[in-house]
Amino acid sequence: MKLIRTQDAVGSVLCHDITQIIPGVVKGPVFRKGHVVTKEDIPVLLSVGKEHLYVWEKQEGMLHEDEAAEVLRQVCQGDNMTASDPKEGKIELTAKMDGLLKIDHEKLNAVNGMGQMVIASRHGNFPVKKGDKIAGMRVVPLVIEKEKMDRVKEICAGGPLFRLLPYRKMKAGIVTTGSEVFHGRIEDQFTPVVIEKLKEFGVETMGNTLCSDDSDMAADAVRSWIAQGADMVVCTGGMSVDPDDRTPLAIRKAADEIITYGAPVLPGAMFMLAYKGEIPVLGLPGCVMYAKRTIFDLALPRIVAGERLKAEDFTVLGEGGLCLNCPVCTFPNCGFGK
Repeated sequence: MKLIRTQDAVGSVLCHDITQIIPGVVKGPVFRKGHVVTKEDIPVLLSVGKEHLYVWEKQEGMLHEDEAAEVLRQVCQGDNMTASDPKEGKIELTAKMDGLLKIDHEKLNAVNGMGQMVIASRHGNFPVKKGDKIAGMRVVPLVIEKEKMDRVKEICAGGPLFRLLPYRKMKAGIVTTGSEVFHGRIEDQFTPVVIEKLKEFGVETMGNTLCSDDSDMAADAVRSWIAQGADMVVCTGGMSVDPDDRTPLAIRKAADEIITYGAPVLPGAMFMLAYKGEIPVLGLPGCVMYAKRTIFDLALPRIVAGERLKAEDFTVLGEGGLCLNCPVCTFPNCGFGK
């Protein structure tokens, strides 16, 4: 720091907050630490009794907090995001569209582990809406070594820390199993719920095929929807381990690869995911019909965003996989699935 006359401070960077007190009107900082003094600021500074100021003395190899925040923005910001202007050394990223947020956790932890810098974000693998805040970043000191920020660039080479994946236009076929529904003994109350869930992410429902508990019949229905151009097939009913619940067998017959049958999520333990080529085939447990949020809400946005899910994507859901059935549901702004 160095002490200079206020009239000579244009272009200098303040090293401390400047407080303004007007009784009954305002008491607080009129300029924040890190503010770059302009010609218009001089009368204001003099009016609050500041005839001299402590300012940052530019040093070779050091970056101001705003410059360092810009480095963090460069390594963080992916497509479909907007960045705020630096304010008090902080920059925020905001979603330009609805989509699925993806985070490079390894890079994020590496940067935050360096010390003297902070990147804070919402959880990844969850949907965000246009206008939602994604992340904020800043360095802690007013100035920081350029060498340290160059190291950040090296750590984050190869792609941004944050990506916002757009949802794909998809069509889904629904296969509803169960002899009680097939024979008309009870009304199908599952399909309307699934259709509404799919609508949340712009997925068009092509139709619904009712099947008995015959696994070959259900498997043929899955194949039929794929042949008709479905990008996804959703099977409901018959997902438990009861001997007469044959939907998992039907999915095994129709699919090429089984990703999981069972997930450490409640509600949703009996969930199944398989693929026929690139087409996901989902088996939904009965809880999806009546519970507000389930495993389906965790998997669906990722599938619509184009991810091919793996078994490990489900095994990590155990911690946070318990829905607390809050009286007022705030999902996804809660701990479910995180």
